[in-house]
Amino acid sequence: MKILLSAYACAPGKGSDPEIGWNWMQQLARVHDVWVVTRTKNREAIEHGLEAEPAPRARFVYVDLPKALRFWKSWPGGVYLYYYIWQFLAWRKARTLHREIEFDRTQHVTFCMYWLPSFMALLPVPFVWGPVGGAESSPKSFRRTFGLRGRLYEFLRDTARSIGMLDPSLRMTARRATLALASTPESAERLRKLGCRNVRVESCCGGHPCGATTEPRPSGSGLHLFSAGRLLHWKGFHLALGAIAQVRDRVAVEYSIFGTGPERKRLEQLANDLNIADRVHFHDAIPRAELIARMASFDAMLHPSLHDSGGFACLEAMAAGCPVVCLDLGGPGLLVDNESGFKIAAETPEQAVRDLAVAIQRLVTDRSLRSRLGRNARTRAEEFAWERKLELLEECRGEELAVA
Repeated sequence: MKILLSAYACAPGKGSDPEIGWNWMQQLARVHDVWVVTRTKNREAIEHGLEAEPAPRARFVYVDLPKALRFWKSWPGGVYLYYYIWQFLAWRKARTLHREIEFDRTQHVTFCMYWLPSFMALLPVPFVWGPVGGAESSPKSFRRTFGLRGRLYEFLRDTARSIGMLDPSLRMTARRATLALASTPESAERLRKLGCRNVRVESCCGGHPCGATTEPRPSGSGLHLFSAGRLLHWKGFHLALGAIAQVRDRVAVEYSIFGTGPERKRLEQLANDLNIADRVHFHDAIPRAELIARMASFDAMLHPSLHDSGGFACLEAMAAGCPVVCLDLGGPGLLVDNESGFKIAAETPEQAVRDLAVAIQRLVTDRSLRSRLGRNARTRAEEFAWERKLELLEECRGEELAVA
């Protein structure tokens, strides 16, 4: 097939959206001819990546806004307007390409949110939308635990999504999607309400088979836990600190947090207030490859995120044999099952902290459980291998609906 891929973000080794765009390209180009529409900003990383992982059936088309229309990108929320206009320009380029190449399918794979349209749906060929996320929300009862910045962020995010839903081109995108891939059950529900006729839940995350661990897992009676990610209010690190405080007098626990962000000082102060500063170690963000290598030196991962569409760090930890303790929300709740970690209900902050503490204590006191969950986590991670994304699309080819 001749496939057009809309990948606003596309670059290897960076995680998140760039990783999604890169790996969808790699998998589709194994058996199809692929044209990738992306931004010039990604060009250098793409060319370096192709030197290590050639994709002879892939071609890249770079589309950018005129310099005069880029200034607002750095404004609060300006990236969404920038992206909206970029999508329109990318569609115009794709329309020109289609007249020459006659694509068999188009797919929009990155920066996919259920409240933002994709103009690629206007091409007269089957259109795959996704993986689509963005419907995940912090439960209302947890918002009182956020600082002023966090509460304002959640209000503005809810407002932006509500405004986006008024865009008629959004429902056009949903109606014309022959297949919509929802990255979480929450997003699947929104896509169906928008009018998508064929929705499949498929994690936006993927991985590759994991080799031998590079560092030994610690021995002894204590527990070495870690978290990784931007230090933002909705990542829930304050909940993890609360759980550590509840178990510190009963079990030996060391907790390392890798990342930077606006919540750093608030979290450090919270650790002091909870009298656990001697158990909690804050580290700046480190290169992704180094972090993945270090994961094997920990017993388990804490990931109490409150609205995460993906959860790449969870999948990477699982591939390294680390059980994951997460909230049963969004992407992490889809990746982790009861045989590879603990999924904690998110009803109230107090209940979540209490149940996180119970999970931590079980990991400390039951080493056989810890080992079993670690082995199962590796097996579970294999179910989300990038190679299986292509298999999914091939399975769905016979389900494609007529383009409206």
